[in-house]
Amino acid sequence: MSNYVLALDQGTTSSRALLVAKDGSVVAVAQKEFPQYFPRNGWVEHDPTEIWETQWGVIQQVIRKA
Repeated sequence: MSNYVLALDQGTTSSRALLVAKDGSVVAVAQKEFPQYFPRNGWVEHDPTEIWETQWGVIQQVIRKA
């Protein structure tokens, strides 16, 4: 897989992975949303375990798609 670059993007509401070939073409893309928690008005929290699990999941998805 040394001919590819795996890019990860962690957003506020979802995790994304992008697999790019050496020539710059996009080989595969995956995205998975995760929940946000609002413990108080004006606050937002995320569970780091859910972030990790969604990142790992999108990595596996782009590898399978490739």
